[in-house]
Amino acid sequence: MSKVFQATHVGKVRHNNEDSLIVIEPETFVVADGMGGASAGEVASSMLVETVKNFLTNSPAPWNEITLAQAITRANEEIWNLSQQNEDYRGMGTTATILYLDGDRACFAHVGDSRLYLLRNGILEQITEDHSYVETLVRRGEITEAQARVHPMKNVLTQAVGAMSEVQIDTANFSAQPDDVFLLCTDGLTNMVDDETIARILQTSPNPAEDLINAALDNGGKDNVSVIVVGVD
Repeated sequence: MSKVFQATHVGKVRHNNEDSLIVIEPETFVVADGMGGASAGEVASSMLVETVKNFLTNSPAPWNEITLAQAITRANEEIWNLSQQNEDYRGMGTTATILYLDGDRACFAHVGDSRLYLLRNGILEQITEDHSYVETLVRRGEITEAQARVHPMKNVLTQAVGAMSEVQIDTANFSAQPDDVFLLCTDGLTNMVDDETIARILQTSPNPAEDLINAALDNGGKDNVSVIVVGVD
């Protein structure tokens, strides 16, 4: 059984928390960062985690990345349909990052700019790829990673669950090893805390979720911030 830490915080600027996170048995972890006017972002992210939970618990285990993607597709349909039926929710959407561990196998499904990281042998690697406008510019070589962090359009997503009738979902599977540490987080962490600091906290903190949240708050806490840290036995 993995050792799991989780935490979420509204931050120092926002008045409500549009992030949602959930741990689903067996060994499944989800973070979502909602977007939209009024409370719509909060609605979208909470719908995502509940729909994923319901879909997976009604699907035969063991699951795989295809099952995770199917769960996101179902959530996309439900969020999109609600947004079309209710003017207050028009334009809402959410990121979705799901990790499933099955023994020595890990798989994920991902939409948006929340992230999945892997810390292995002291090296922190971003596993997912941001679905954002600035990440597209980085891949084209038009701006650097450093420029992307301060770009005025860094929060513009190219994919979001529920924001369109169909969504493109990244999936993959790979081997997990003893002592691996996985981090799922919203951009309220990664916009506030650099990868070097994240890696140090993951390696040294007795409660890395709480300390990652505190690091984001210490650096300004300009957004909601949510993290799940999973240590593999």
